[in-house]
Amino acid sequence: MTVTSVFDRARAVGDAVLYEGYLLYPYRASARKNRVRWQWGVLMPPSYASEDRGEYASARTECLLEPRSRAGVHFTVRFLQAQERLVHDGHGFVDAVTVRGRDYTTWDEAVEHEVTFVVPAAELLAQPVRLPFSVPATEKRECVGEHCTLVRRSRELTGELTARLDALDGPFGGARLRVDLLNTSRWPSDGTRESALRHALLAAHVILAVDAGHFLSMLDPPEWAKPAVAACVNERVWPVLIGGSTRSGVVLASPIILYDDPAIAPESPGELFDGTEIDEILTLRTMTLTDEERREARATDPRAAALVDRVDEVPPEVLERLHGTIRNLRSTTGSAEPWWDPGADASVSPETDAVVVAGVRVAAGSRVRLHPNLHGADAQDMFLTGRVATVRAVLSDVDGTTHVAVTLDDDPGADLQNAHGRFRYFSPDEVEPT
Repeated sequence: MTVTSVFDRARAVGDAVLYEGYLLYPYRASARKNRVRWQWGVLMPPSYASEDRGEYASARTECLLEPRSRAGVHFTVRFLQAQERLVHDGHGFVDAVTVRGRDYTTWDEAVEHEVTFVVPAAELLAQPVRLPFSVPATEKRECVGEHCTLVRRSRELTGELTARLDALDGPFGGARLRVDLLNTSRWPSDGTRESALRHALLAAHVILAVDAGHFLSMLDPPEWAKPAVAACVNERVWPVLIGGSTRSGVVLASPIILYDDPAIAPESPGELFDGTEIDEILTLRTMTLTDEERREARATDPRAAALVDRVDEVPPEVLERLHGTIRNLRSTTGSAEPWWDPGADASVSPETDAVVVAGVRVAAGSRVRLHPNLHGADAQDMFLTGRVATVRAVLSDVDGTTHVAVTLDDDPGADLQNAHGRFRYFSPDEVEPT
């Protein structure tokens, strides 16, 4: 797989990050959930940012790189910019107007921006490199009727990317790459978040690529690199490999926690602005919108209009594909039927089955301490390290892999989760008997 193709995969995942939460079902401006916008990767102008508000002007990522001779490091900064869309009816600005049966509303749209830099690795080792960038202010007018005009306005944005490489101590070589992304935009403060957001970098993330060498996984590094990984600082973004699970030439520093080598599901017919949701559910719910709700969604945003139109025309075979996709299935019986039903297998009993961990029998009712290794797991499991849990079942899957189902002891909803059979799952090497 070439660096170019891997970079294209990184951009596709980055597109999902850009529009995650951009506009939520039912995709109407009047919906309460769409009145507070821009939650992920928001880098505010420095004059608005503060810890008290929980708003920040900068993000930092650090990861490990093994560059080869004469390597160049590519930095691609991607973000959205809020663009006001105002409606003027010939007398003044209004919230909405209808022209020839079509509705036009006031709304903040999004404009995509991408800025790319290439710096020799040797230059980054010598000293920090500062890479400023800017986006000019714009104003565009669109006549949509005899007296009605749409006015689209965006403010000037300025930012800076700072990068440096620090050689790692020890015999294995490698270096720590540090990247800081800062919004340096000026903001004529009026104290409101809505105004500050128009001077913000939204859903900001960085794609890192090296044309000679590779990055190491932060979730599953080689043994020698684990101390260096532990020393890395990542604030408001997290670096994941694209195109590999242990090393790759491309990294996505994402404001949403992802696992290594994420990918867009091939059966997904298009964006729903909820990349972590289930396409089938959102598609079916969108189909239930009334004609009036669809009309309002179309008037809210061009992307919402395209979504509604796409769902209206989705063919049955696409819905069927969304209903269930099997990625990998093999026979464990040697027969032609490649499926195994644990409910029909008398030798399987999750409530009484056990697994031996560190010489101790672990079964339902056992208490364990969690040590997620994060390899191939949900990256959010890192927050469970050291927590004590109660084992509810020991299960085996179709591949013969053992899983320990637990509920957290300090979770007030543990009994309810147990009653509904909703557990957290870990491999035996991720639990320690207590």
